[in-house]
Amino acid sequence: MTKRCPWSESNTQQMNYHDTEWGVPLHDDRKLFEFLILEGAQAGLSWDTVLKKRENYRAAFADFDAESIARFDGRKIGSLMNNAGIVRNRLKIESTVVNARCFLALQARHGSFDAYIWQFTGGKSVRNKWRSAAEVPSSTAQSDAMSKDLKARGFKFVGTTICYAYMQATGMVNDHLVSCFRHKATAGAA
Repeated sequence: MTKRCPWSESNTQQMNYHDTEWGVPLHDDRKLFEFLILEGAQAGLSWDTVLKKRENYRAAFADFDAESIARFDGRKIGSLMNNAGIVRNRLKIESTVVNARCFLALQARHGSFDAYIWQFTGGKSVRNKWRSAAEVPSSTAQSDAMSKDLKARGFKFVGTTICYAYMQATGMVNDHLVSCFRHKATAGAA
């Protein structure tokens, strides 16, 4: 029997996400932006809720093309408020537009968002060796620093807990339990 992180075993979609994406080091700017937006959308909700709406988010937000999203105006935001396929929270929708603009500014300054965001872990994945889910933190000094810096640059919905979940999702930290079959598999990815 394949051992997985306990959180992933609630349904097939969570299991597939865990088995193929979560914790794999990610260096593609568009995907990094997608996860930043989705983690912010999750605030106050379960990841499962957002994961179920992921395809709707891709359709509603131009497949996470930051340049397109940065041009969204009040009328577009109003239409998104009527889209039952996404989380219809005005602050979260507006923050996506703000974050797209901030994201583009960081890309211009650092050459890529990847170069900027990975600095918080020294350019490599932090390899944790948790034995139980109770050991996994909800934030760290690195997520605190990321949150503080992103907020200073104008980003919204980037608290330290959201930043840590982002780090987990994008493989900046390997928080697969050591008993999970993905712990070793993601340790070799870069």
